Amino acid sequence: MRRIALILGTALPLAVALPALAEDVVIRIEAKRGAEAAQTAAQGWSSQLPGVVTFPLSDGWIGIALGPMPREQAETRLNELKAAGQVPGDSFISAAQGRNLTPVAASEAAAPATQGTAPASPVGAGSTFVPPSSTQAAAPEAQPAPEVAAPEVAAPEVAPAPAQYFIRIESSADRAKADETLTKYRETLPDAGLWTLPNGRFAVALGPFEEAAGAEWLGAFKNAKAVPRDAFLAEAAEMGEVTTPGQAPEIGVISSPESQPLPMPPLEDVQRALRWAGHYDGDIDGKDGPRTQSAIANEVVLLRASPDPATAMAELVSRREAWRQQMGLTVLEDAHTGLSMPAPMDKLQFDRSERALSIYGPKDGSGAALILFSQTGGQQEMLDLAGLITALGWVPTPERKVSNGAITLDGRNETHIGHAEGRVIDGRAQGFVLIWPISDPDDQRRLAAEISDGIARYAPAAAEAPAPVAETPAPEGAANPLTGN
Repeated sequence: MRRIALILGTALPLAVALPALAEDVVIRIEAKRGAEAAQTAAQGWSSQLPGVVTFPLSDGWIGIALGPMPREQAETRLNELKAAGQVPGDSFISAAQGRNLTPVAASEAAAPATQGTAPASPVGAGSTFVPPSSTQAAAPEAQPAPEVAAPEVAAPEVAPAPAQYFIRIESSADRAKADETLTKYRETLPDAGLWTLPNGRFAVALGPFEEAAGAEWLGAFKNAKAVPRDAFLAEAAEMGEVTTPGQAPEIGVISSPESQPLPMPPLEDVQRALRWAGHYDGDIDGKDGPRTQSAIANEVVLLRASPDPATAMAELVSRREAWRQQMGLTVLEDAHTGLSMPAPMDKLQFDRSERALSIYGPKDGSGAALILFSQTGGQQEMLDLAGLITALGWVPTPERKVSNGAITLDGRNETHIGHAEGRVIDGRAQGFVLIWPISDPDDQRRLAAEISDGIARYAPAAAEAPAPVAETPAPEGAANPLTGN
């Protein structure tokens, strides 16, 4: 049996903490297609969070973000907002430089108040006009004017507010069972609530919606199997009393009937974006199979950018591309192993090559490392490499998934997350190890998916490993890229 000997000598120091960068950044929370939709959404965000800005993206999309602010402040604030559930879970930090940022006020600006007149109330405040203060100087007395009957003026017609609807999900006559049902549905619909209907039953529901939006989102939820097929829209007047309050769902605006529907992005791009979001683990093959369709339907519910799958996937693809730019992903071509892949080279720098390995260490204290490996061989050589990766602590106490011609390792400790993938392709055992700070699990997962999807052989490896590997798991004194020991 042919094995390889890997002797790792030079220490590879690795600092975990990411250094603060000088440039200003924004926290990107959403994107909408079209100025009207973006302004509506931005106004909604600005009523909840300060510092909302908008900026143009490609193809008519407009980004919505918080900022600008220093990166260190943005990282702290993003973590706080995510922990409090105030922004979407896939919100991320993006560079502010080069963007045309437009601040968004919380409401339409009121006209300046004239002296002696109370300022107008904010929209929706429900307050009434306040007469001038009685402390103003009194005007000189004048003879009363003769009484003249004021002409009758018809009161302006006020359009009634649109009727509000709720998606009725499931009901029960038993309160305990209804509470259990609510808990179950809140795993995917955290804003659902419980109502006591006029007939005494308890109903789990989600809303309110305007009728058209409610109908479209009901269809999207059914398509994703997030609600039963017999769920339906019910007017607010039929809902009875709130028993366990829910929250008004944060959803994207629906398309107007006269607008042209967006085409679905290329399915390979959709599959990559779904994998980036952590909701697809199938092949990137561009095929419209049931696994892809299920992932799209589920992502529509989770993303809530639009009930239209094409619009929602366009938004997801746009978010992934913005994140790739923010992470500084570029194509790395490593001549020693002959492998190429997307890699965050803003956070990595080449350290050395040793036998079957190319090692990229941290740049500017990023806390990241990337190890590439390529060796002639098959299943056993791949398993030998996996054993060495484990012994060196690159993937601590890993969970192993082994199949014919493939292996995946995942593990973590108090300082870092390790992820390794190996494949046997055309008579070679090849793959990568990604090491990432424990403080940033979302980007670690996304990066691992990007590298896994993009790794390919672009040239023959520059060197072969001629010697067999020893039976011991690792040579004594081998360098650990986290500790340098």
